[in-house]
Amino acid sequence: MLKDIEVRGARQHNLKNINVTMPRDQLVVVTGLSGSGKSTLAFDTIYAEGQRRYVESLSAYARQFLERMDKPEVESIEGLSPAISIEQKTTSKNPRSTVATVTEIYDYLRLLYARAGTPHCPKCGKVIRSRSAQEIVDQLIALGQGVRLTLLAPVVKSRKGEHKQVFARLMKDGFVRARVDGELEDLSEPPSLEKNKKHNIEAVIDRIIIKEGITRRLTDSVELGLSMGEGIILAWLHGKDGEPDREELFSERLACDECGISLPELTPQMFSFNSPQGACPSCDGLGQRIFFDPDLVVPDSSLSIKGGALAPWQNRDSDYYLQTLDALASHLGFDLTTPWQDLPDEVRHQLLFGTEDEIEFNLDKGTRGHYFKRRWEGFVRHLERRYRETTSQVIRDDLGKYMNSQPCPTCKGARLVATSLSVLVGGLDIYSLTRMAVRDALKFFADLKLGEREMLIADKILKEIKERLRFMADVGLDYLTLDRAAGTLSGGEAQRIRLATQIGSALVGVLYVLDEPSIGLHQRDNMRLLDTLKRMRDLGNTVLVVEHDEDTIRAADYVVDMGPGAGRHGGEVVFAGTPAELLKSEKSLTGQYLSGRRGIAVPEKRRKAKKGFIELKGCREHNLKNVDVKIPLGLFTCVTGVSGSGKSTLVLDTLYRALAARLFRAKEKPGAHSRVLGLEKLDKVIDIDQSPIGRTPRSNPATYTGLFTPIRELFAQVPEARARGYKMGRFSFNVKGGRCPACDGDGIIKIEMHFLPDVYVKCEVCGGRRYNRDTLEITYKGKNISQVLDMTCNQALKFFENVPKVRNKLETLVDVGLGYIKLGQAATTLSGGEAQRVKLSKELGKRATGRTLYILDEPTTGLHFADIEKLLEVLRRLVEKGNTVVVIEHNLEVIKTADHVIDLGPEGGDQGGTIVAQGTPEELTGIEASYTGLFLKQVLPDCN
Repeated sequence: MLKDIEVRGARQHNLKNINVTMPRDQLVVVTGLSGSGKSTLAFDTIYAEGQRRYVESLSAYARQFLERMDKPEVESIEGLSPAISIEQKTTSKNPRSTVATVTEIYDYLRLLYARAGTPHCPKCGKVIRSRSAQEIVDQLIALGQGVRLTLLAPVVKSRKGEHKQVFARLMKDGFVRARVDGELEDLSEPPSLEKNKKHNIEAVIDRIIIKEGITRRLTDSVELGLSMGEGIILAWLHGKDGEPDREELFSERLACDECGISLPELTPQMFSFNSPQGACPSCDGLGQRIFFDPDLVVPDSSLSIKGGALAPWQNRDSDYYLQTLDALASHLGFDLTTPWQDLPDEVRHQLLFGTEDEIEFNLDKGTRGHYFKRRWEGFVRHLERRYRETTSQVIRDDLGKYMNSQPCPTCKGARLVATSLSVLVGGLDIYSLTRMAVRDALKFFADLKLGEREMLIADKILKEIKERLRFMADVGLDYLTLDRAAGTLSGGEAQRIRLATQIGSALVGVLYVLDEPSIGLHQRDNMRLLDTLKRMRDLGNTVLVVEHDEDTIRAADYVVDMGPGAGRHGGEVVFAGTPAELLKSEKSLTGQYLSGRRGIAVPEKRRKAKKGFIELKGCREHNLKNVDVKIPLGLFTCVTGVSGSGKSTLVLDTLYRALAARLFRAKEKPGAHSRVLGLEKLDKVIDIDQSPIGRTPRSNPATYTGLFTPIRELFAQVPEARARGYKMGRFSFNVKGGRCPACDGDGIIKIEMHFLPDVYVKCEVCGGRRYNRDTLEITYKGKNISQVLDMTCNQALKFFENVPKVRNKLETLVDVGLGYIKLGQAATTLSGGEAQRVKLSKELGKRATGRTLYILDEPTTGLHFADIEKLLEVLRRLVEKGNTVVVIEHNLEVIKTADHVIDLGPEGGDQGGTIVAQGTPEELTGIEASYTGLFLKQVLPDCN
């Protein structure tokens, strides 16, 4: 068997026909500058070929259901194993998806509760015991003389189909009636059921009146019903003297003696919020109810109704609307110019939710008044009705801005029916257990004591649950609660969850390809992650990691350093060997930083706060524990702390949203807090996140930064263009006129190939240049518009050096380290870090007021040491213009250069949410409780 993976002639993207050999069954790190070709080598070449070969081994039928990988541009790859990719893509946004469901822990929990759980009465809380047929008969007779009832046996429960065979079997067995979906039906003419709809069918066993001498017949009927219903029988009690009918379920197994409540047989489906048997009927298992939030309908309570307090009607000035307001003010006795916050509570409630009494409206119609009386429905009720009645998705999306969610009033957010929540293991129901953090769940199961019989049943289930919880703790996710929505996880958290799942599968001989698994992980937890990667390696797998983290590079068995530059200046193997050899390499930029020959300097002196502070009081969203925090204005502040300590909650959910709501009247509700002080010292707040700059290939850095507009203006001013009457729109590939009509400006045409990968071919008409022939005849300095879009930022900067409007925007792109990307590069091909830096360059290009607060969330994602140095220089420029920069970060190179550090913790989850330390990086090193301070000692020269 081959001992190495040998790549020959790799030419994918910017790779320059490279050859590289990597050892199998080792931990291999691929590093290098951003854009140097790391991901292209690891994911687009090695992983893509490994996955493609595996898929090609399957049948043509199976291949059409799997993700199809294009064959990479490479001559040969030898020594490949089946490949599994664990990337940074976020997990499902489905609100039903949680940490427990993604890791399959919830599947085992459902099985545990169904097989070893102790059922309790949902009403009185006492343990429920099983019932015999005789006990059921005794309870029915105890209802009293003259009670009329119908005994029903459930034969179909929530199953799709026409069920013709069920009706035929019932008729053959002598039954003449059945209740179908709540309606009695005669089986001589069985109903026609919808095939794709779920149905309930109960056979009518007997119709009985309780009286003397009925015991024998009742016993026979109950036994027959229990036999047909697999241990369950329904008693349909017919009310007398106008009383409503009611039903009681009886089970041979589970029933409460005192309350008369019976539970169905415990099954895993009973504990699933995705199943009709377990889901709360009020919220369908979502645990949340969507409603129109008065705080979003009236976002600024300091405004009056006439001044625009009601956001949905802020720009409404029709006569009908104004006359309606006058009628309301007259009837309820308030002034339309009074601030909303000063109106009486009763008046505000009536305005939003309607009046009990009728109001006289006088809506003028010409010279005559138009009088009528009616109840006022309320502004919130009006929005609810519009949302319910409209068929327009545009209107629904617009109204959605004023909606929020709250726990379901029936299940209180538990998602399950009361009967499912009445089953306990170790004194806890399944919802209470999933609300635990991973570390607490581990302790719960370690201390769990079960009876001998239950332990015998649950032994294997508990082993699987504990292993999965332990794997999650090993990758630094012990602070996550099991009911945490998967859509709220960061890319790094989602990646580490998938990593924990893969460890649990215990596969051998696999090639794992990971993309920066250390993202979002504090230095304290790095060793746990590295131990996990080494364990995967020691099982007999090859672990290939694209990474910039120093600890990971030093812990690797083998390192491949890509470079020497980025984009067309990269794509070469600068170094391949052990970490010890890397430190001695003169050619490797990474080696120079790791050996200390190059480094990011610590500022000679820290800036002092001279412009005051932004103060947040009483922050208590999620796990924040009523925190007060002061952020100095005009400084570079770094917010750090272990994973899950509350950094994003404090900075993004509370600080940013609170400032955006006050400065821009943004609709997003800020995290719970008491107040914000110092707002008058800011005029702008900007959150520069890592979300894509566009969802389609038509969006690119040139269009996003506004660079494309002056370029098109320039082409429209060329004498030939003016002679032809071409305007700016002629040079856009998004509108008809100048773009190629054959490919609509895409430059490529997709050809679907059924079970083979889709083939993308250059448009035959324009040759991939996106524009028609007439447009491409217009040139500026010998280049047409298509050739300009194909330039890198570095090339374009030299080309447009004499055009200030274009040059200034290009300089900002180059300054943030994106000189290698092309102006027309599709937004979908940019990494999260690249997208963030494009956004940063756009903000840099704007005129600075010196009163702007910039917020960045882990801007070093995907950045090499040299790229971080460039980024810090850009942030320094922003601060020196008087602006404030707040960065959420774990990277020590960034933290050590900050003027002010706020360290949250001490741990993650419910053990975090407090400020452990704050001050300069040097001051943090003297605080024992600060994990960040402990690691800062190693990188600050005066603190070693």
